[in-house]
Amino acid sequence: MKKIGQSFSEAVADIQDGAILMVGGFGLCGIPENLILALVEKGVKDLTVISNNCGIDDWGLGLLLKNRQIKKMIGSYVGENKEFERQVLSGELEVELLPQGSLAEKIRAGGAGIPAFYTPAGVGTPIADGKEIRVFNGKEYLLEEALIADFSLVRAWKGDKMGNLVYHKTARNFNPMIAAAGKVTIAEVEELLEIGDLDPNSIHTPSIYVQTIIEGKQEKRIERLTVRK
Repeated sequence: MKKIGQSFSEAVADIQDGAILMVGGFGLCGIPENLILALVEKGVKDLTVISNNCGIDDWGLGLLLKNRQIKKMIGSYVGENKEFERQVLSGELEVELLPQGSLAEKIRAGGAGIPAFYTPAGVGTPIADGKEIRVFNGKEYLLEEALIADFSLVRAWKGDKMGNLVYHKTARNFNPMIAAAGKVTIAEVEELLEIGDLDPNSIHTPSIYVQTIIEGKQEKRIERLTVRK
């Protein structure tokens, strides 16, 4: 059995100032919202956060941003977070924006133990500045280094007490690769099951990648509500 958190504050207790975090989710879909709230309450600061985007102004990673707890953000999508925009323009926040495919592969490579890879994405743009360029079959590729984190925070639909995880539909997004790329992975699940209750053929993240698992209800906000006129 893996460590089963009794509270979200306990689950994030080892995350200290200056830590490098990977956080699952795409927009507000599949984010570990309770773990993020626990970090807000903890007040940990100077964080480097690796995630597709930085939430919205009043939810998700946007809460850490609003609290000035994030020093550097590595992602691919700015979204509609006005505070993110303000901090970038004022120089308060360091940002590294990457093509989404490159970000995903940098995380996947980190989890697979691959230190770097070549990609055509970003060649001829400022993203390539200072990076090695090589030609393969007459085409230019730039070298991108893998990403790993001190802690990975992910959200799953179901998990068992061994730490095996199953994600629900599009909430799967960045979560499986982020779960593999953290030195310590903390999984927030909607339903915690007994060992053997999950179909082995349906498991998305094997327990080997997970150190702590905790069950909790989620609010599941919608980033932009669109309704029929």
